[in-house]
Amino acid sequence: MPSEQTVAPATHNAEYTDEYLSIVDSLGGCAAERIAARAHMERSTAIYHGVVVDSSFVPRFYNRATYDRFKYIAETSHRILVKVMREYLENPAYRACFDFDERLVDLILLPRDYDAMLPFARVDLFLDENTLDVTFCEFNGDGSSGMNENREIGASLANAAPLREFAKRHALQTCDEALFPGWVDEFLSIYDTYAFKVEQPHVAIVDFLENAITEEFKIFAKLFASRGVECSVYDVRDLAYENGQLVGKKAFFGRDNATINAVWRRSVTNDIIEHWDESQALIQAVRERKVALIGSFAGHIVHDKQIFQVLFMPQTRAILTPEENAFVDATVPFTSFLDDAHVNVAQVKATRERWIIKPTDAYGSKDVYAGVDFSDEEWAAIVDRYANGAAGAPFIVQRYCTPFHTKTLPLYGEPEDSSREAVPYNNLSGLYLYNGRFTGVFSRLGPEPVICKKTRGITSQTLWVDCGDLNE
Repeated sequence: MPSEQTVAPATHNAEYTDEYLSIVDSLGGCAAERIAARAHMERSTAIYHGVVVDSSFVPRFYNRATYDRFKYIAETSHRILVKVMREYLENPAYRACFDFDERLVDLILLPRDYDAMLPFARVDLFLDENTLDVTFCEFNGDGSSGMNENREIGASLANAAPLREFAKRHALQTCDEALFPGWVDEFLSIYDTYAFKVEQPHVAIVDFLENAITEEFKIFAKLFASRGVECSVYDVRDLAYENGQLVGKKAFFGRDNATINAVWRRSVTNDIIEHWDESQALIQAVRERKVALIGSFAGHIVHDKQIFQVLFMPQTRAILTPEENAFVDATVPFTSFLDDAHVNVAQVKATRERWIIKPTDAYGSKDVYAGVDFSDEEWAAIVDRYANGAAGAPFIVQRYCTPFHTKTLPLYGEPEDSSREAVPYNNLSGLYLYNGRFTGVFSRLGPEPVICKKTRGITSQTLWVDCGDLNE
């Protein structure tokens, strides 16, 4: 078998990156442009938990082969996930494949009353850009975010000389139109199938706002308004169920004391469970079919990481086609509950480089540990801390995937930003799906095996290069 160095890459992405970096070098390093790009971010709406998002001065450039691969991976995974969700809802025996809190089961089974099973999702994966092989990291449902980071980072680079020069040589396309107006149009199309729709709905974006990307919410609310649809933003705890109506009492953005007809749920379900009593107004309105909840609580089936294990169970393989089962085999890493009943915990301790440990249901890379980051002694202690329910909540262990590296110029708001040499960072790609249609990529990079904000992870603008008509 040829070595990796002698195999021609399946994409031109690295060539595009090298070309862009050579332009940066030819322009003397672009120190002023780098400082200006970071200054834009400091003034921008790309805020995550009160902190400005760190970004890349180098966009992620993707060619048509990458676009087509992303589209196939995203839309195939969506089709599979919808089959799993439908089987869970329609087949009581299948529910035993999952280990959910009884309250979660109750929420998942609440009525939906519109067509779309999984309206909004982002599937996160590692793509080997030499081979186009894919390994999934996680599936995200209604709490998916990042669209505004991509948009603001693009704006930070719009006037940068190297990107202007690169754009003279190549046809470039962004994801912005598909991700922003595209979602508003899709949401309204889904609402149009709702059994109890009204002519002039008041839409609410709801979350627990201390966990929310509120600047992104305001952008979407204004886009709804541009379509002639009133949209407000509320904390879940500021909702009330009164006289058979869901009412937004105190708006973060929009109208106080307003009846709500449709909800875009951005709150993840485990936050609903954590704030159970404070979430009852929303839950009761859904239970009594007084509001369209887009997406439904059934999206939790996708978000919970135990789905990776369930995809390999005979009960799941029986509902998938041979092509879909082959897809799962090729893309989904081995995943198991981290307990002696499901996996050899001693072997996990002994082979740390092969594993990553995660909570079954969390977000923001909280309590995620890659064995390659630790010594043998540290890893053994981590396994003991989370195995067999020791932490008070279930954890999974998953086969670790070494991410693909791409050269980048990170912008952290540090003096070194303006002169830093290009460095190879790990890649993590989040593929957005609006009602099963691939719409864009959340491109993240980082210097550590776990790619997230707290490990100096950065976000990059996504650009399609010389791809032609993306609708063909």
